[in-house]
Amino acid sequence: MRDDVRADTPPDLRSLKIKKPKKMAAGIPAVTSSLKHGIKKMGLIRSAKTLTMVNQQNGFDCPGCAWPDPQHRTHFEFCENGAKAVADEATKNRVTPEFFAKHSVQELSEQSDYWLNKQGRLTHPMHLEKGSSHYVPITWQRAFEIIASELKSMNNPDRSVFYTSGRTSNEAAFLYQAMVRSIGTNNLPDCSNMCHESSGKGLGPTIGIGKGTVHLEDFNHADVIMVIGQNPGTNHPRMLTALRDAKNKGATIVHINPLPEAGLERFKHPQDYMKLDFGTTKLADYHLPVRIGGDAALMKGFIKVHSEFGGLDQEFIDNDTEGFQSMVEDANSYSWPVLELNSGIEKELIIQVGKVLAKSKATIACWAMGLTQQPNGVSVIQEIVNLLLMGGHVGRPGAGFCPVRGHSNVQGDRTVGIWEAPPPSFIKKMEEGLNISIPKEHGYDVVKAIHAMREGDVDVFFCMGGNFISATPDTHATAEGLRKVGLTVQVSTKLNRSHLVTGEQAIILPCLGRTELDVQGEVTQFVTVENSMGIVHQSRGGLQPASKELRSEPWIVSHLASNLFTDSPIKWLDLSENYDRIRDLMERSLDGFDNYNQRVRNENGFLLPNPPRDTRTFSTPSGKAHFTTHPLPNLSIDADRFIMMTIRSHDQYNTTIYDVHDRYRGLSGNRRIVLMNALDMVERGWKNRQKLSITSHFEGEKRHSDGWLAVAYEIPRKNIATYFPEANSLVPLNSTAAVSNTPTSKWIEVSLESKLSLSKGDEEE
Repeated sequence: MRDDVRADTPPDLRSLKIKKPKKMAAGIPAVTSSLKHGIKKMGLIRSAKTLTMVNQQNGFDCPGCAWPDPQHRTHFEFCENGAKAVADEATKNRVTPEFFAKHSVQELSEQSDYWLNKQGRLTHPMHLEKGSSHYVPITWQRAFEIIASELKSMNNPDRSVFYTSGRTSNEAAFLYQAMVRSIGTNNLPDCSNMCHESSGKGLGPTIGIGKGTVHLEDFNHADVIMVIGQNPGTNHPRMLTALRDAKNKGATIVHINPLPEAGLERFKHPQDYMKLDFGTTKLADYHLPVRIGGDAALMKGFIKVHSEFGGLDQEFIDNDTEGFQSMVEDANSYSWPVLELNSGIEKELIIQVGKVLAKSKATIACWAMGLTQQPNGVSVIQEIVNLLLMGGHVGRPGAGFCPVRGHSNVQGDRTVGIWEAPPPSFIKKMEEGLNISIPKEHGYDVVKAIHAMREGDVDVFFCMGGNFISATPDTHATAEGLRKVGLTVQVSTKLNRSHLVTGEQAIILPCLGRTELDVQGEVTQFVTVENSMGIVHQSRGGLQPASKELRSEPWIVSHLASNLFTDSPIKWLDLSENYDRIRDLMERSLDGFDNYNQRVRNENGFLLPNPPRDTRTFSTPSGKAHFTTHPLPNLSIDADRFIMMTIRSHDQYNTTIYDVHDRYRGLSGNRRIVLMNALDMVERGWKNRQKLSITSHFEGEKRHSDGWLAVAYEIPRKNIATYFPEANSLVPLNSTAAVSNTPTSKWIEVSLESKLSLSKGDEEE
């Protein structure tokens, strides 16, 4: 055990610079930022080659978000943060065996996540032996032998856990889950468990599918688009183009979020400058600064308005739904003062926006983790379902549900089998295709996996991508669990904190990135991904690999499996030589993948079946869509406490920190900040850069973190916002959303304590 290895991000001693928040997204600053990151990390020629391949039919899928590509694409089909993600992967910096010989694991743990990421691409398989302080090189075959030996020595296959990030391709994820289920376990936690699990659990029982129900084209036919608990300007910038086009066609945009976000105020597409178009587009017609956790009350208010002022599709309600009357009666049972108090929005504004929604003939509701990571994440999403079903806003042009996924293939991974709780129908089809027996018992999700590790019930923890220690809640509790594991394995492109907080021994397997050529058997291969709207398409890298020692994820899985199974009906090594063979096997094992190899070679891929969208039918037990009834969540807290939510800065994507700036919010230089309402600060005599410590409170437990700086910001009173992953240590492991078990990173009860001195730094500009 290496107890001296730091699990959380070290304190940030740099000065904090504060400017006024921006009122517009993209534009010239986005172009400048894209070029700066590209040239700095890749060089001029490499940047030009790489960026013109992003999201093209014959190029690679952006390793950033999962926003869909338009059928008619421009030569520059990427956003600022997509350019950062590509430059980050295609960097010229390298993390070599000599680097690991120079730096101990403990020394590396004292560096920030930003510094770790900046070191560059991993080049060789590395092994951290039991009791050792430094990683040393290891051959691929020896690494596979160690992993296979540890897995074979377990007395129960459920003592192994296999995590997956959303970056993994369909082919790699499919092989991975096939290997894991061949071992005999369904322990397949993934990043969905921490992000959009609430969406799937909310949509499945109500409309019969756990995915969204809109096309990209639907945005051009919408009357109203609701953007809820989401910051597209930073997390899904290409979505702004769809919103701009919808706005130009007359759509009304409603932004529901505790914080104002530049991306929903005004937008300027960088390519417009090439057309000598210098105008900007105002996007959101309404911003409703809902208090954290108040979304359910707001939705009930909208439902009350519908029931009073109309907007009902009575024929659809009568013929295709169940539970309408009890749902409406429940919403109407709440008084306006209660809904105002719980939402933080005045009755007059709720009625004004509610009437706009009631008049709409086509409404799209978009949301992200601002909803899914609340304690009532599943039920609040079902309140959105209630609202849209009232107007029949599903299965017709310009209307439907749009959970906006983060990672580029997180939805595809779930589709092809990365699922700790697969239904019987999925298992039956998979068994027929793979010709193996699959365990029926549900496995561990992320939170349950951490509990199992802490209890000493995990011998091998294998990560296919991601940065588990920095992505998960309750950092120190997670680290405690990881240190009790016998072997931890990371398949990675770049150095991160999960390589430092390990089991008794650890192995790093360096893999190809999306941008790189994947040649197997002298033939260049391609992989496939699924975007947020259910389209499966190709991704084909074009750069030379960062190292000759890198291997593709399908190659890694198939070669490990060949070391595990001597007599398997799955011809593992044959599959890795030609990915068409993987896709043929997927076609036999998955619904909706008929003629996979042929259809995925279409110019824009193909669309997976989606009954609510395609035929306005619902695969529920009754065959109808379901209205549901839920009580409002209890939002009461002690008078001296706040509700904290974690957020991302503009210069990061998930756990990857590209730089220490948050341009749209006017902050730079330091990431340990606390965004607070100015009146809350004045009451306490605090000013900008006031040093604070934060303590979270949950069921009598306390978690403490020092070194934070207060910043006055436009946010509801008694609410604060802090950056992820720095604040993850404050998120209680047992505080999870009902039904989905998703960590409640958007609802943490905290107290703040001031330190006497102010932080040094430049004055506000």
